Amino acid sequence: MNNVTVVPIPAFKDNYIWLMRNQRVAAVVDPGDASPVLAYLRREKLELAAILNTHHHADHVGGNAGLLAEFRVPVYGPRNESIPEVTNRLGEGDRATLPSLGLEFKVLDIPGHTAGHIAYYGANLLFCGDTLFACGCGKLFEGTAQQMYASLQKLASLPDATLVYCGHEYTLANIAFAKAAEPQNTILEKLETKVRELRDLNMPTLPSDIGLEKATNPFLRCNNPGIARNASRAAGKKLTDPVSVFAAIREWKNNFTI
Repeated sequence: MNNVTVVPIPAFKDNYIWLMRNQRVAAVVDPGDASPVLAYLRREKLELAAILNTHHHADHVGGNAGLLAEFRVPVYGPRNESIPEVTNRLGEGDRATLPSLGLEFKVLDIPGHTAGHIAYYGANLLFCGDTLFACGCGKLFEGTAQQMYASLQKLASLPDATLVYCGHEYTLANIAFAKAAEPQNTILEKLETKVRELRDLNMPTLPSDIGLEKATNPFLRCNNPGIARNASRAAGKKLTDPVSVFAAIREWKNNFTI
């Protein structure tokens, strides 16, 4: 990646703004707040080269204007959502090119959390906003279960080594639900121990990777017989197809308390 590193910038209660950088320049993904980004850029003496947005929610785009007040840079974002600052509107198959970082991302349409949500995939990195989380997925604010299931399957088809950079630090709570949905999954116990150690040190649990998500994330495992049985129990009826299982566990998660 031409000596590019990815840095998490915490924001609000549990957001991450992802900053890609080399020794001279940086690009940010989903800057909900300009202040911590500007502080990092000044401290590290970096120029901002681009802003990438995955969806229109304020905690992901609220910092656009503040960053643009100091840096005249392109803003990449979803074609089918209203984000005033976006200069390069993108959809499935388009490219977001960051020449100063030597990076190019393929754009994936992943509706469900919002109607026009997109992801950026390239150089073994996936920036997926609030669609796929570590051991979880986003709520269905604007899309259907069918859309979100298809979006998650699209992400699950990426190479197992793909690093997953999502928008929030939800991993511990998501693991608690995953254990309820699939208590027989022994990988979850080991993962929970590792994640708890990281959080005790106030360190991010991200990135995850696609291989780990396919092994632990119930929303990517809707064909698993055990998850289907538990989803059927939660729904009070027998569920026979993965989209119905997905819809049931998403509703179950909405009301789940640890």
